[in-house]
Amino acid sequence: MKEFNIYITGVGGQGIGLLSQTLLRGADDAGLEVLAVDTHGLAQRGGVVVSRIRCGGRVFSPLTLAHHCDLVLGMEIHEALRGLGVAMKKGGTLVYMDISWQPLPVRLGQSREIMAEDITRVCSQLDVRSIEVETGGISDSRMQNMALVGSVAKHGLIPGVSRTNYTRALEDLLAGEILARNLDVFNRYAG
Repeated sequence: MKEFNIYITGVGGQGIGLLSQTLLRGADDAGLEVLAVDTHGLAQRGGVVVSRIRCGGRVFSPLTLAHHCDLVLGMEIHEALRGLGVAMKKGGTLVYMDISWQPLPVRLGQSREIMAEDITRVCSQLDVRSIEVETGGISDSRMQNMALVGSVAKHGLIPGVSRTNYTRALEDLLAGEILARNLDVFNRYAG
């Protein structure tokens, strides 16, 4: 497989660890050579969380170069815009949620709120496909990460990885009622 780079970003508490592990294990289940690394930073205080996943036979490090990612996943709109600026390559795909956890500069009035129009403008400049994921129907915000996984599966965004691979990854990671609830959200968004 040709090299495929993924950059996942959000805020501590949004479930980026489970999101990353689901994608990683799904790719592994599909037989891809895959490496991953997480950067948690100030995750416990609502700080930035970043995960990187690299697939392909000639991948020797989980770290990605700036502007070399084929797929950027944003769990929060400010982080989605930042991910576009630091990781996205021209012609890639962005999947994001229009949810704002209002970074401190926005709360203090030092910076303006990022809007979906800002994402659209930057995606147009970078020739990036943009997929906004609506999460209004999810009653438990801790499962919004499954909406992103479902959207990745629905659109076949990671070459060679199928809906079945993601399902098996979730079955490996979760059990009981938590598994059932996460699979329900995943299946709704996977179509």
